[in-house]
This record gives sequence, C-alpha cells and structure tokens, in this order.
Amino acid sequence: MRARNGLVHSFNCAIEGILWAVRTQRHMRFHCLAAVLVVLTGLLLRVSALEFVLLVFAIVLVFFAELINTALEAVVDLASPAFHPLARRAKDVAAGAVLLASVGAAIMGYLALAGRVFPTTVEDLQKIARPPGELAVFSVLTVVILTVLLKAWVGHGSPLRGGMPSGHTAFAFAVAMAVQLSPAGSIVALFTFALAAIIGHSRIHLGIHNLQEVIAGGFLGAGVTWLFYFIFSG
Repeated sequence: MRARNGLVHSFNCAIEGILWAVRTQRHMRFHCLAAVLVVLTGLLLRVSALEFVLLVFAIVLVFFAELINTALEAVVDLASPAFHPLARRAKDVAAGAVLLASVGAAIMGYLALAGRVFPTTVEDLQKIARPPGELAVFSVLTVVILTVLLKAWVGHGSPLRGGMPSGHTAFAFAVAMAVQLSPAGSIVALFTFALAAIIGHSRIHLGIHNLQEVIAGGFLGAGVTWLFYFIFSG
C-alpha cells in the first residue's frame, strides 16, 4: 500500500510540476498552444501513423527541453540569487537547448506536413519522405550550424551581432541560392539575390560587420547551398 501511495504521490508531483510550469512560464503556454494547433493540423490533413509519430515526438521534444530549462532556472535562482556570470551561462545554455529543440521540431513538422500542405503533383504525394524544399531546408540549416561553429571558433562578437562570418548575410545568401536553384524563375532569383546583397550592405552600414565578414558570410551561404544541390539533387 505504501508503494502504491508513493507511486501516486510521484505522479502527482510530476503533474504539479508541469502545471506550475504552464502557469508561470509564458513560453510553456505558447508551446501548448502550438502543440494543439499542430495536432489539429495533422488530423485535418489525415497524416499517416508514421507522420503523426514524428509530430508527437517533435512536440514532446520541445516540452521536455522547456521543462528542463524551467527547472534549471529555478535551481540557479535558488543557488545564486545575486548575479553571477556562471549562473547566466547556465541559463543561456538551457535556453539554447530549448531553441535547438524548437528548431528540430520545426524541421520534423515540415518533413511530416510539407508533402500534404504543398502537393503539386501526384508524385509529390507519393514521396512524403522527400517533400518540396527538402534540400533548401537542410542546406540552410547546415549554413546556420557552420556559422555558429565559426563564430564560436573565432570568438569575436555576439551570436546576432558582429563576428566572423556575418550570420545574417550567410542565411540571406543561402536562401537566395536555394531560390536560384529552384524552379522559381530567374527574375525571382535576381530579386532574392538583390535582397541578400542589401542585407549584407546593411550589416556594413550599421557598423556591425566589416567587408571581409560579410563576404565570408555570403560565400558560406551560397557555397554550401550550391554544394548541397550539386551533390543531392540528382
């Protein structure tokens, strides 16, 4: 009887922890709303069992990361009520875990739903494993990861401001190259590259990056995306 009460008590504590996080954390409430919308979308589009598993895993992944982040923030606040650089780093890393989980969940959701949201031909419906824009998504994601690694290695600037290479420029030129290599048309691709160039120029004009950092970002974004299409678009 004691073991049963202990098990029930453990479940109650776990549920209370989840409810407390939902009540006190704005991001947790946002994740709950997003999860409901994703599930309803999956049901309306009549996704397959495998696709639905992918969506559920993405939702659970984000919830897990957000709960761990909330718990770690509470522990850090208890252990270090005053400001401490290591306490800030702990919170930043935990928040980074949530961001990483959210990006991964968005990609999984895209892979599960893109073939049904953007079905252009019967062949697209038959190839759910390779939805439209798959190469663009993975190439841009690779560019972002490489940019983070290079910024961490160089150790200059902040994640969204300064440093080698320019992340905004790398992302913009990755998207522009993906449009260029897609069936969007040369006029659309030209405008997209023009917008990417404007983004790069704005980073220089605002004094956030120098010319070398912007050029490096442009080559990184366009080069990695072109390489992805060259290798995997066959």
